[in-house]
Amino acid sequence: MRYISTRRGPDAPTRSFSDILLEGLAPDGGLYLPEEYPTLSASNLDELRIVLREEGYAAMAAGIISLFVDDIPADDLCAITARAYSTPSFSDPQIVPVDALEGTDLHIAHLSNGPTAAFKDMAMQLLGELFEYELTRRGDWLTIVGATSGDTGSSAEYALRGRPGLSVVMLTPAGRMTAFQRAQMFSLLDDNIVNVAVDGVFDDCQDLVKAINMDADFKATWHVGAVNSINWARLLAQVCYYVATWLRVTEEGADASSKVSVVVPSGNFGNVCAAHIARQMGVPLGTLVVATNENDVLDEFFRTGVYRPRSSADTLATSSPSMDISKASNFERFIFDLLGRDGDATRALFDEALARDGSFDLSGTPEFAALRDTYGFISGTSTHADRLAEIARTEQESGYLLDPHTADGVHVARAVRSQIEGPLVVMETALPVKFADTILEATGHLPPVPERFQGIEGREERVTPLANSAEDLKALIAERVRPGA
Repeated sequence: MRYISTRRGPDAPTRSFSDILLEGLAPDGGLYLPEEYPTLSASNLDELRIVLREEGYAAMAAGIISLFVDDIPADDLCAITARAYSTPSFSDPQIVPVDALEGTDLHIAHLSNGPTAAFKDMAMQLLGELFEYELTRRGDWLTIVGATSGDTGSSAEYALRGRPGLSVVMLTPAGRMTAFQRAQMFSLLDDNIVNVAVDGVFDDCQDLVKAINMDADFKATWHVGAVNSINWARLLAQVCYYVATWLRVTEEGADASSKVSVVVPSGNFGNVCAAHIARQMGVPLGTLVVATNENDVLDEFFRTGVYRPRSSADTLATSSPSMDISKASNFERFIFDLLGRDGDATRALFDEALARDGSFDLSGTPEFAALRDTYGFISGTSTHADRLAEIARTEQESGYLLDPHTADGVHVARAVRSQIEGPLVVMETALPVKFADTILEATGHLPPVPERFQGIEGREERVTPLANSAEDLKALIAERVRPGA
């Protein structure tokens, strides 16, 4: 399996999985994707169902990942996934259980059983194992430079803390996360963890990460890699839980006619992009519902065909802060597929039109007309009032407490349910403990605090403030990172 950039020219070289694992963003500014998606036949899905039932989630994940990775021996890959997806790191031995939401015709896929109570753990625990394996194999080291709107950072840091050969510089938007999210990250005092509070919003943090990756000399000198969803390995990990979700919802012997649709709370498009890839592989996913909050750039595109990222000043601070994103970096991967994998056309949109016009418009094109029928996409959005009402309603009617991002998903799921046949699964994003103020406002009580998080907000914290400047970030990396550590 070889990998290509979404902005590749006709003669651009391909790359191996292990190379792009450590590289992150492609040198031309594009994102990596496999040359072609492997396919899962009905018999393949039957085999994976048996593996999931008899050997567990980690073994099933190894089977899927092996379709994309041919430069890591199969036995090593099985050992990597076994370490990544195990208890007690994950509180449920099923790793990703799927339950019916009582009193509704919806299901919930539980993705928040990991060490930081967020769905990002599903990818980060695997990424940590892959990084350590490959760096050890090469005798190399890596500086991870990432950006987070709340959950990616803590998931990455918990997965990478203390690992040899790895340093983490994680950018956060100052004042834009909850107290719990800040405590999870800033209380990590490991020598290889550097938390940074940027004077800006998440998109500014993401732009700084891209600027570092586009400086080829600096990137090479400091061995810069990525854990944001620009890293293909993260999406690959997420593809696995869409397969597991379909297997858990359907019955033995289910075939391609047994469609399962999913609702995915989304800001950066990585989570739902993994659903798109699973669907392209032949997993019988029906409708892919993109659920946004007030920062509705993605909803606007799927309704109108216009992709119009907002400025930092126009990116709203909401009660589902991990989705306060107006530049969906993974969206380029889907557009590349939508445009028939035309690298020149993709570059013209993302490298030229966005820089020149601040937007691009695909309305009226055959590609936009194919969004629903060919690719399954629809979308919806919600407000703070919608989230509060949904959290209160779901607790009262179903006895289940939602976090605000999953509440965005449930709200949109109810709105589109009549358009969708068959099972509809909302992909949970986090446990409510991470968003106590919103839960209190919605229900009148605080969320329960799992034992492993007791007292987390009272611990010593360490964070470095930073201006919104790539040069300042480079200086900080040069000061704080120990090469080869």
